[in-house]
Amino acid sequence: MSDAGLFLPDADATERAGAALARCPALAQLRQIHLRGDLGAGKTTLVRGLLRALGHRGAVRSPTYTLLEPYEFAGLTVLHFDLYRVGDPEELEYLGVREQSDGRTLWLVEWPDHGAGWLPPPELVATLVQEGAGRRLLWSGPLAAAISSQMRDL
Repeated sequence: MSDAGLFLPDADATERAGAALARCPALAQLRQIHLRGDLGAGKTTLVRGLLRALGHRGAVRSPTYTLLEPYEFAGLTVLHFDLYRVGDPEELEYLGVREQSDGRTLWLVEWPDHGAGWLPPPELVATLVQEGAGRRLLWSGPLAAAISSQMRDL
């Protein structure tokens, strides 16, 4: 993957990118991944690939109305947030997730700007930008270089 990001021609490629992220050794260092992109850019598809690669077999939908969907794996809890409908970051305090987050919890946060001031800073930001019929996946944040180098073979 170059500095120009990774071109993903379709939803299947986006799901494969999520699966590749799940296999990255650097994933163990991540506690917070922010997912950015317009509506329909593929944020939930990327999450679906990651969760399936970790072993989840059920449906994966964006928790737009519930705000949060938890997933349990051996040694890891994944909390998938969709903050699109959050009007005030203080609303997130009622979810009670700060108390249950520890070194074995990974937060995947769609629409993180809606939680500004409440969310801890991410180690990784995944930005999906529409490009023709596909999308481009761009990484930023403290662990972006490690993730990019580990995903070269995608």
